[in-house]
Order: sequence, then structure tokens, then C-alpha cells
Amino acid sequence: MKLDATAKGVYVIAPTPFHPDGRVDDASIDRMTDFFLASGMDGITLLGQLGEAPKMTHEESVAIVRRVISRAKLPIVVGVSAPGFAAMRALTQDVMAAGAAGVMIAPPSTLRTDDSIVQYYRQASEAIGADVPFVIQDYPLTFSVQMTPAVIRRIAQDNAACVMLKHEDWPGLEKISQLRAWEREGSMRHLAILTGNNALFLDFEMERGADGANTGYCFPDMLADVVRLSKEGRRDEAHDLFDAHLPLIRYEQQPGPGLAVRKYVLMRRGIIASDTLRAPRAPLTAAARAEVDYLLARLARRDPRAKV
Repeated sequence: MKLDATAKGVYVIAPTPFHPDGRVDDASIDRMTDFFLASGMDGITLLGQLGEAPKMTHEESVAIVRRVISRAKLPIVVGVSAPGFAAMRALTQDVMAAGAAGVMIAPPSTLRTDDSIVQYYRQASEAIGADVPFVIQDYPLTFSVQMTPAVIRRIAQDNAACVMLKHEDWPGLEKISQLRAWEREGSMRHLAILTGNNALFLDFEMERGADGANTGYCFPDMLADVVRLSKEGRRDEAHDLFDAHLPLIRYEQQPGPGLAVRKYVLMRRGIIASDTLRAPRAPLTAAARAEVDYLLARLARRDPRAKV
């Protein structure tokens, strides 16, 4: 199945489970994949920004993709961002041959002008193959590349293979509104918009026209509920559930320890066996673990899924 602009729901960003010695943990990958399926995910993104992709060999990356694809009959998107197009092309070819639905491409931090951004995505699509569906990752807080709505429209116009925007700008609500307004007036073709940034603004992003979430919060099952409630027009219920999780979402979004928090909670939930980060790493301190435990205990009063 190939990714297209009708994508919607929650495409969870999967972390990569490791054994304490740093080896890839295949059993935890299987258990995590089963959990995603049971949680109502609509797709899975592997080797994303918080999948520790730069710490893995090409062979490890492809093996992980093959393992998940063999277990999950869902669209699998693979992050293929790389400093050069040769590595991007090689990984894309292997994962698409394995059955991936599409790839996600982040812009290099060296891009400084609108024209250079548009040119980069045109060249990237040519490098990986114009028939490979791709996702634009728009995350200026990490990549330092500012994409205006007009730039995103130009990328979509230039590349038929561009089917989705992973929207992670902040503030970014007006960007979603502008893109959807252009779509309504016919000056831009439809792109799926799934939002990231640890779902910090998912409640209002859905109301602005997002199709769902593409992020990896440690309770992706909650994200699926918020997206569903929003689509059903049950606004207060969606916001109430989201608000209960917001303190933990905020804590997990911290630059640096955020992935360690996510893995720690997934371990506490029994989804992965170890919260190990592959080196170089900065594991959680005892104080940070205690704070996360406190947040989980408070959350459990509102959402029983946090009773771990």
C-alpha cells in the first residue's frame, strides 16, 4: 500500500527499543508493534527524529522496517533524512522494496531561502524516485528551517509525490488554516496534514483542519481517542482528555530528556523491556524518574491507562 493524500488518523512515531547493551531488541519491537495495532493506530512511522536513526547502521534500519512490516498490516512510513542524497536513495530503495508506504524527509539546517527549500525537495524527490510518496517534515524548532505556507504550496505543486505535511511548527495554527483555505479556494491541491511536536496543540490543530497526529507521545492510544472525538464533534470530551495528559506531554517534550521520558513510560507500561537509549545518550536521573512517576500517578486519577 502506498501513502497518499487521504491519510488520516494517528501515524505513531515509533521509538527504537534496545537491550541494555545497545543491541536492537526484536522482541520489544514485536510487542510494541502489537500494542500500536491494538491502540487503533492508522499507520506507523519508523526511524523518525526520535527513532535514533542516526545511531543505527543501514542494515539495522532496513531490518527493523522489514520486521514491523511483516507484523503490521498498516501503512509504514520511514524517515530517510540524510546529509546526502546517496544515503537517502539507498535507504529509500531498500525500505520501499520491503513494502514501506512512503518516506519522510526533513530539510537540512543549511537551507536559508524559500527557493533553496523548494529546490531541495525537488532534488530529493528526483534522487529517491518520483514515484515514491514522501512526507515533508516541517519542524523549525529542531531543523532551523522556516517553511512558510507559500513554500509548502510550492513544494506540493512541484512534486506529485508529495502527499503529506508533518506539521510541527510552533506557533503553527494559522499555517494550517492558510493551507486549508487555499485548498478550499482551489489554489492548492489537497495534502494530508498530520501534526507532531509531541501533540502539544493537537486539540486545536484538529479544529483548524489537521487530519490527525504523526508523533510519538508515550500514550499514542490517547492521541487516537482525541482525534476520534474531534472528528465526531465531541469537542469538550476531546479537550478534557487532552488536558488531563498535557502535564506529561509538556514534560516529555523537553529537548534532550524527552525521548528518555517516552521510553521510560513505555517500559513502565510493559510495551518495551528497557528504556535504554543507544550511545551517545543521556539517561534519566533519579530525580527525573521520580517526577515522571508523580505525573503518571496524577494522570491515573483521570485516565486508568496511566495506572502502571
